[in-house]
Amino acid sequence: MLKGGVLVIYGIGNYDYSAYQAPISPYSVRNEQEAKDAGLNSTQIRGWKKSGQVECATCANRMYQDGSDENVSFKSAAHISPTAAGGAVRSHEGEHVSNAYKKAAMNNGKVMSTGVAIHMSVCPECGRSYVSGGTTRTSIKYYEDNPYGANAKSMDAAAGIAGQRINVGV
Repeated sequence: MLKGGVLVIYGIGNYDYSAYQAPISPYSVRNEQEAKDAGLNSTQIRGWKKSGQVECATCANRMYQDGSDENVSFKSAAHISPTAAGGAVRSHEGEHVSNAYKKAAMNNGKVMSTGVAIHMSVCPECGRSYVSGGTTRTSIKYYEDNPYGANAKSMDAAAGIAGQRINVGV
């Protein structure tokens, strides 16, 4: 609602609705400092943070970085907005799955299984849930080129001595 050229936002409160009325200039408020400059009080700012209209400092400074030894994205820390983090993390974990298939194809192997877990967390400052990272698990079976090694394994299994040799020097 416009009052005298200033946009007034009305929120829902328990008993006192006047605490949620604040004149906001027509340009969008993006962060906490801009919200304070626009005249919002701490209760209003907290509500705007939870709704995602104002990005809290913790969400604004959150960085994502890959910790694996593969050639994938996010090797150096980068900021992703909370709304885009889900897609970016899913895409990144997909790179790990793609790398597993390439590795298996290059080394005479077969990908037996893959699994991707997307991790969620809650921001301690604003209370919004966000994608905090991901984990990719892959299992690759490699085929042996040496028929003698394969025969030795099958003979050990048939003789019942598989797993009975232990290298204590390791």
